[in-house]
Amino acid sequence: MNAGCRPIATRFASGLLSRIEDAGINASAPREQRWVDGWLVRFSPAKAKRARCIQPVAAGRLPVADKLALCLPIYEASGLWPYVRITPFSQPDGLDARLAAAGMVCLDETRVMVAEEIAPGMAPLATAASLRVAAVGPSDFADWIGRERGSSGDERRAHADRIAHSPVPHRGVLAFAGDGSTVGAGQVVVEGDLAGLYDVFTAEGHRRRGVAEGICRHLLELATVAGARVAYLQVDASNDAARWLYRRLGFVDAYSYHYRTPPEG
Repeated sequence: MNAGCRPIATRFASGLLSRIEDAGINASAPREQRWVDGWLVRFSPAKAKRARCIQPVAAGRLPVADKLALCLPIYEASGLWPYVRITPFSQPDGLDARLAAAGMVCLDETRVMVAEEIAPGMAPLATAASLRVAAVGPSDFADWIGRERGSSGDERRAHADRIAHSPVPHRGVLAFAGDGSTVGAGQVVVEGDLAGLYDVFTAEGHRRRGVAEGICRHLLELATVAGARVAYLQVDASNDAARWLYRRLGFVDAYSYHYRTPPEG
């Protein structure tokens, strides 16, 4: 485990957390990726950093500086800024400290939260008044949520492509108010007995009305029907409102991750 990036909950077995980390990597897999001496280098033009960063999943054989020298030109050629995703499972050991000593900046601390026991019937849909949730395809999902987040056209198309060609199936939904307007979105990705919640989003002007909770409960119900028994999600460590909601749904902090990136200039 890397110093400064340890699990923050001891109730979970390390084997379960390792499986969740693998599932998260699978769920965010773009077509634009390659291996560099044990590091999974992703360079999708999508907005999400997890689809356009270095995932250092194995120690490999080369020194860290040599690996970076091979990885960074990939981002330059793609017109993307480079990021290294640092988790408790990143390799080689001590990577985070080495990157910090090299001047790479830390940003975007994220918590992985886990609900260890979900079961059919625990997550009824109706929480927000007149909320209706419907399944949508990758293009419609990525286009709506991308517009709400201010993503460019290229970023929205890359998001849709990643969902459509994922090695594990994504089930995306949009939520509609009583007047038919779209008020939220979310996705669930089921891999074996693990379910990941992604892209849970509520439109401006409709927050704190139970929309996100209704979407999450609907996605968890879909997951249990598909055979999932453990759920996980990733949330910005500073997003107190979202973390409060997820704790209400039975999720607790399991581990954290962050990114390292070269300083501007």
